[in-house]
Amino acid sequence: MVTLAEVARHAGVSASTVSYVLSGKRSISAATRQRVEQSIRELGYHPNAGARALAGKRSNIIALMIPLRTDMYVPVMMEIAIAVATTARTHGYDVLLLTGEEGPDAVRRVTGSGLADAMILMDVELEDERLPLLRGTDQPCVLIGLPADTTGLTCVDLDWNATGALCVEHLARLGHRDVAVIGEAPAVYERHTGFAERTLDGLRTRARERGLRLLHRPCEGGYDAMALTLARILDERPGTTGFVVQNESAVEPLLALLRQQGRAVPEDVSVVAICPDQVAVQASVRLTSAAIPAQEMGRQAVEHLVAKLDGRGGDEVVLLAPELTVRTSTGPAPAAS
Repeated sequence: MVTLAEVARHAGVSASTVSYVLSGKRSISAATRQRVEQSIRELGYHPNAGARALAGKRSNIIALMIPLRTDMYVPVMMEIAIAVATTARTHGYDVLLLTGEEGPDAVRRVTGSGLADAMILMDVELEDERLPLLRGTDQPCVLIGLPADTTGLTCVDLDWNATGALCVEHLARLGHRDVAVIGEAPAVYERHTGFAERTLDGLRTRARERGLRLLHRPCEGGYDAMALTLARILDERPGTTGFVVQNESAVEPLLALLRQQGRAVPEDVSVVAICPDQVAVQASVRLTSAAIPAQEMGRQAVEHLVAKLDGRGGDEVVLLAPELTVRTSTGPAPAAS
């Protein structure tokens, strides 16, 4: 590992001069600064993060809090995380990944240690326990998600209300009147996770506006859980002709069960999914879907965070407009027999 003293010898200056160039605490001539910076680049010197923190300098680290729960679709979470990491590197930041379910304790650990300059939080709940701590610290923070109260916060998210409304509107225009929503695992709603609650609100609101009957059933995902959920739906609403699925692990089991029951897609029933495009196009029936812009969410979160770090950004809520791609899983509602 290259040391500060080696940089000083290479640049022909004292170690204190190199330190001043790094800290900015003393005026250094442009020629000397340029020579020191050139030596840093050539030698590949990286200042120690702990030493920079003690000196009051930035660590150039962003903490990303992303609890990896078994009831969440991890590939989407990791796609967002990768977008955060790659965008952060373009601005000279590394990412510290915190995957535990620590809640407020993780926020205290990051703000108290000085290890990270800023934070990005994911898996945001409507009444998130981490928010009072965030509002009480000067450390910049961005949420990928939307709590019930966004006062004093910067949030980036898909407009989930509009996403739910878009799915119902598509089925309504095709003539469907009985629609079932196959949702996330029950624990996701029990935590009042923002994206799930807001999607459901958008679904219900547009269904009322369009005169549709809407039935929502959470589902753990997987074949057995989906079989029980589908049986329950068809027992309660045998006339169901439209499905909205917001649960990636339930998509293929649902399609398989419909085939086993002799229900053709889209001739007998239509299926709309809220999922990544990759899931939609690789399903056994190419799914009409509202995409999850994971990469854009991660990218925008970092851009807004860097603006805050540079003193250019204020608190704001950024909602990405949903897009629905029509494929072969939706069609006109079948005529009543």
